[in-house]
Amino acid sequence: MGILLKPLSLLFGVLGGVIASALFKRIWKMATGDDDAPHADDMDRTWREVLVAATVHGAVFGLVKAAVDRAGKQGVRRVTGTAGHPRAAARHDRSARRSAAPVR
Repeated sequence: MGILLKPLSLLFGVLGGVIASALFKRIWKMATGDDDAPHADDMDRTWREVLVAATVHGAVFGLVKAAVDRAGKQGVRRVTGTAGHPRAAARHDRSARRSAAPVR
């Protein structure tokens, strides 16, 4: 199962990027009515427009990345019974032992 984790992670990362890009374009169009967000090198746009676009772009990509990563880890856990990463499995084991300890 470990052999599949890297390619699946890469696939979901690319898919997340495509989803984030489409979502950002839709949000930008709804918010401004413009089809395209300003780019940093677009000298016909104001600083404010460029920085707002960059902020929204970063927030959307961060949100989608976190959602895709989290869903991927949950899927791996569901299929394999582990978190899919040795350190995550060790953290899970330590927290399970702590919660099983008697309360004094």
